[in-house]
Amino acid sequence: MFGACRAVPIGLVNKLAADQRVLKILTCGSVDDGKSTLIGRLLYEQRQIPDDELAALPIGADAVVDYSLLLDGLEPEREQGITIDVAYRYFRAADRHFIVADTPGHEQYVRNMITGASTSDLAILLVDARNGLTSQTFRHAHIVSIMGIRHVVLAVNKIDLVNFDAQVFQSICADFAKLAELLQFSDVAMIPVSALLGDNVSTRSSRMKWYEGPSLLQHLARTEVLEKAAIGFRMPVQLIVRSDGGPRGVAGTIASGQIAIGDKIVLLPSGRITSIKEISSAGRPVGRAEAREAVTLTLSDHVDVARGDVAAAPFDQPHVGSQFVAQIVWLGDETLHPGRSYLLKQGTRTVGVSITAIKYRVDVQTMAHEAAKDLRTNEIGVCNLITAAPLVFDSYADNATMGGLILIDRATNMTVAAGIVLHPLTRSTTIRPPALFVTKDARAHLKGHRPALLWLTGLSGAGKSTIANATEAKLNAMGVHTILLDGDCLRGGINKDLGFTETDRIENIRRAGEVSKLMLEAGLVVLCSFISPFAADRRMVRELMPDEFIEVFIDTPLETCIERDPKGLYRRALNGEIKNFTGISQAYEQPEHAEVTIRTDELTVEGAADHLVSELARRGIFDLSGKSGPRHE
Repeated sequence: MFGACRAVPIGLVNKLAADQRVLKILTCGSVDDGKSTLIGRLLYEQRQIPDDELAALPIGADAVVDYSLLLDGLEPEREQGITIDVAYRYFRAADRHFIVADTPGHEQYVRNMITGASTSDLAILLVDARNGLTSQTFRHAHIVSIMGIRHVVLAVNKIDLVNFDAQVFQSICADFAKLAELLQFSDVAMIPVSALLGDNVSTRSSRMKWYEGPSLLQHLARTEVLEKAAIGFRMPVQLIVRSDGGPRGVAGTIASGQIAIGDKIVLLPSGRITSIKEISSAGRPVGRAEAREAVTLTLSDHVDVARGDVAAAPFDQPHVGSQFVAQIVWLGDETLHPGRSYLLKQGTRTVGVSITAIKYRVDVQTMAHEAAKDLRTNEIGVCNLITAAPLVFDSYADNATMGGLILIDRATNMTVAAGIVLHPLTRSTTIRPPALFVTKDARAHLKGHRPALLWLTGLSGAGKSTIANATEAKLNAMGVHTILLDGDCLRGGINKDLGFTETDRIENIRRAGEVSKLMLEAGLVVLCSFISPFAADRRMVRELMPDEFIEVFIDTPLETCIERDPKGLYRRALNGEIKNFTGISQAYEQPEHAEVTIRTDELTVEGAADHLVSELARRGIFDLSGKSGPRHE
């Protein structure tokens, strides 16, 4: 048996998790509420701490051992910023196995808490009897609810420091009961404990005659986890197994339901139907398999299937679509603004995603829904999302594997949000691009050149519009079909409802990108002149049309722009008359890898325009000799 105070390998965690006798527990609560002490004390009382570790614990002046030191192994890791990994503690008592997910209480480690909650059956929420419910208590309780944990223990710790006062305990319980009702927990136990002294940890305390309930361990031992309603077979495809000449197999872990040899399945999102020829588990052939088992399914037919697809029961299929509503916990250091592009990871599939709207922010203390244009670190909100490709999903309430997701920052690869799917958006299945007879290639062939997008970015007054104008004039004289989209022109029309806040700037660029994409479909060479100060927004446009997007950085020093100041904007911004002005009160993020950089102190407008025309020719958009038509590669 593993030493209880040692971290349990994740492989063993997954193996034990498949055993319904194992109760998977999450401990959470504010900093210094005694979480580590409670776990340490529980392990000590079950005699699952090695003697050498127990002997090494210091004894205080009051002859009380500090059991929290048993868990200090993770402290250096946390200090170094390791915020994803969760340490698991295993112990056995009352003929039952327990796995405790040890997560920190600091606000900056909320992602740890979410990781632990994602695999837990029951949450122990610690509260300091002296402080009652705190903002972190409300936040953790709400996250527990979001992650689908229905069994909750409110452990009112340090009850000894309020002289085992029943009224203090009852007052905290009354406050939590209101919260638990709002969060719809199905099984709530409230237990007064002293983790340091051991009262009500493993056995009933003699110092709280007024409390008639079970000890913490007694309650854990008799907790029966509520099983979710049965749902059809689901298995995200993790790996394609190829055989010599025979049908291919698909490997993965069954998320729900069961499967047997001969059963028909549908492969999504393609919708292809096939049947199961063979099933193997742990290298052995089996006749059937069920949820939580890792299997390889050999298919009866040669069908196209890839990692990220989902095998499902044909009679009970999950949703397939690109738009849905999700509740998310924002973990990023930078504020979330609608329109930004991220990566979404769900099951074995990773796709591009954008948050199109924040429906509301949740006040974690009152559960009130608040209007919001953005989400800040650790805030919770309900949002509309759209993916770059169809996603196969269930609501999280029906299937945690198919309804759980994380968002990843494309630039840093950091997890910036965790969330759950609430329901699909109807328009996700009703809006589909029409099949057009005339394609983009056909339009380009008619015009005699390929489409392209020159995206000119730089400070106000850098010369973007002037250079774009001169470039278009040269292209027009050559017979190239063009369109020039300027920030001021769009803000006078399609974007006239937008201001200059960060959220509005993102939407301004998003709309400009969508209009540019339509112009490319028409076969045009599009010239865009936008300050577009944020790298993430330029990346968002690039992802809309990666093959045609050419970023052009008009590199003009700020001092030169201020000196030019053709519209008098810098003067007004420096006087405080204009807020959120790029270069003065709002940052400009210079491109790090622009395809073209034009230094206006080295090139004239005429020279810059010639350079851009040459760049388009070099890329095969047209032939400068004028003797050949478009080149389709």
